[in-house]
Order: sequence, then structure tokens, then C-alpha cells
Amino acid sequence: MRKPDPVQPRSLNRRSLFAGAGTLGAVAATATLLPAIPEPEAQAAPALPKPERGGGYSLTEHVKQYYKTTRV
Repeated sequence: MRKPDPVQPRSLNRRSLFAGAGTLGAVAATATLLPAIPEPEAQAAPALPKPERGGGYSLTEHVKQYYKTTRV
């Protein structure tokens, strides 16, 4: 295998052109989506105390929302 001559510039072929264009497109798409990511909340809701006699299930808002989505 021959090493390329450092004096002569490499020729641009179709494969490297499309690979570069695809990479550029992916970077541009990522850059447009990043500002749309919401900031995480500063503080989480305080944890509820554990029940004294087992159990542990509580009907919270996110559980109610889940049940709404599973209705047929």
C-alpha cells in the first residue's frame, strides 16, 4: 500500500462528499433541537412519609393520568 504524497491534495470523491453532507445535516438537526430541551426543575416535590403498616400505594396525579390513557 502506498502512502499519499503530502504535497498533492487528496481528491474529493462522491462517498466522502455525501458522508460530509450527512454529518453536517445531523449536526445542524441536533443544534436546532438542543434549545428546545426544557430546563430541569430546581427542586423536586418532597417525598411523602412511608406508611406504618405496609401498603405504599397512593393514587397520585401521574397514576390518575396513566389510568386515563389506558381507558378503552
